[in-house]
Amino acid sequence: MCVGVPMQVIGSTGIVAQCQSGDLHEIVDLSLVGPVPDGTWLLTFLGAAREIITEDEAHKITAALEGLRSLMAGGDLGDAFADLESRGPQLPPHLAAAAAAGKTTA
Repeated sequence: MCVGVPMQVIGSTGIVAQCQSGDLHEIVDLSLVGPVPDGTWLLTFLGAAREIITEDEAHKITAALEGLRSLMAGGDLGDAFADLESRGPQLPPHLAAAAAAGKTTA
């Protein structure tokens, strides 16, 4: 399983960036997102940026990963998923439209 890690660009040259997430520093391939300015938040997988994300999204993902690490170590989730607990489940737009149209099968 591949887990996306939010990282912030601290320097870049072309399609390669030096990024950090806490104490972790990593060289990240920007081929899929293109050149980005310093300070940009990226969702990275195995050393490659897959998506540009907002700072808020980066903090939510980081909190979720920290909550899961805590749970795996015998702790609890804390408020790692507070943004999800405050609302009910939501369907993606295409499924919500199908449900609203009364479609119940593919």
